[in-house]
Amino acid sequence: MNLNMLGVATTFSLTLLSFVAAPASATGGLPFEVKPVGTFNSPWAMAFLPNGHMLVTQKEGTMILFDPATGTMRTVSGTPAVSSKGQGALMDIVPAPDFAASKRLYFSYSEAGSGAGSRVVLATATLDQAGGTLKDTKAIFRGQEASTGGHYSGRIGFSPDGKYLFFTSGDRQLFDPAQDPKSTLGKVLRLNLDGTPAAGNPLAAKGFDAAVWSYGHRNLLGIAFDRQGRLWEMEMGPRHGDEINLIKPGLNYGWPKVSNGNHYDGRDIPDHAPGDGYEAPKVSWNPAISPGGLAYYDADLFPKWKNSLFITGLSGQSLDRIALNGENATKEDHWDMGERIRAVRTGPDGALWLLEDGARGRLLMLTPKK
Repeated sequence: MNLNMLGVATTFSLTLLSFVAAPASATGGLPFEVKPVGTFNSPWAMAFLPNGHMLVTQKEGTMILFDPATGTMRTVSGTPAVSSKGQGALMDIVPAPDFAASKRLYFSYSEAGSGAGSRVVLATATLDQAGGTLKDTKAIFRGQEASTGGHYSGRIGFSPDGKYLFFTSGDRQLFDPAQDPKSTLGKVLRLNLDGTPAAGNPLAAKGFDAAVWSYGHRNLLGIAFDRQGRLWEMEMGPRHGDEINLIKPGLNYGWPKVSNGNHYDGRDIPDHAPGDGYEAPKVSWNPAISPGGLAYYDADLFPKWKNSLFITGLSGQSLDRIALNGENATKEDHWDMGERIRAVRTGPDGALWLLEDGARGRLLMLTPKK
C-alpha cells in the first residue's frame, strides 16, 4: 500500500520493542540495545545518504525518503513500474561512489515482461532530495525473462576503486541456466557503471556472456567487499544449504549440480566435495535460516566485531555474525530477533540497522548495550 499522498510527510510515534530472548551464549542474551526508529510496508532494502537521511525500498514499488532523527518520511516520485508478484519487489538501492557530487542512485527491481514473464532490472536515477523525486531514471541492464515468480536476486555492489559494478542475477527457479554459459541467470555479473559488460571479464573468451564474473549460483541475496577487497556473497539454498561464498573470477559455484541442501520435494542433491570441480561455500546452514540480507562490518562502534559479515534470517528470525580471517569465514554469533529480518546495513556512525519483513516491518537501530 502506497502512502495516500505523494510527498506527504508523516511522523511515526515510536513503539517499545519487545523481543524474544536470544539462545544461550557467552554474552547471555542480546549484546546490543535495539531501538525501533520507523515502520514501513514490506520494506526490502535501505541506503544511507551523506546528510544522515535514508532511502528505504518497499516490496510493492515505493521508495521512501526517511529522516531517522525525526521519523518523518515521504514517498519519492519518479520510480518505475514494479511487478511485485511472488518474490518481485523494488529491491536493492545503493548510492553511486560519487553520489555526493552526482546524486546518482543505482537500484534494482522486478519488471513485467511479455505475457506472464518478468525480469530483473538494474537502473540509475538522479535523486532530487529537496523535491523528493527521481530524475532521468534509466534501465541500464535487463535480465533474461522468465515465467517464474522468484529468484530475481538483484543485489548491487561497487568495486573498492569505484570503477565497476557487481550485480547478482538469480536462477529464476529454473536451475539449469546457472550452468549455461550463454545465460546471465544464476551468475555474478561485473559491469561498467553504465551497465555494459566490463572489459576483461574472465569467461568471455570461453564463450560465456561477456558480463559473467562467476556462475553456478541460485538466489544471490547479498554481496559485499571486505577491507582487503575480497568479494563475499550470500545466497539462499534450496531445502537447507544456505551459504556464504568467497567470489573469485571465473569460478563455478556448483548450482544445481551440487549443494549442501536438497530439493524441496526431498530429492537429494550431491553435497560439495573436494575435487568435484566446484567452489564450495565458506559457510553453510542446515537447517536453513533463509537469509535475507548481508552487510560487511568494519566500524569502531562494535570494535570486537570488526571484519565481520552480518547475515539476516527470514525463517530463522535471526541475525548472524560471521568472522572473517583472510579467505576463511567462521560462524561466531546467532541471535534470535523474534521477527523475520529482511535486511541489514552498517550506519554512518557504526550502528547496525535492520529491516523487519512484513506489512509493518520496523527499522531497528542496534547500538552497544550500556
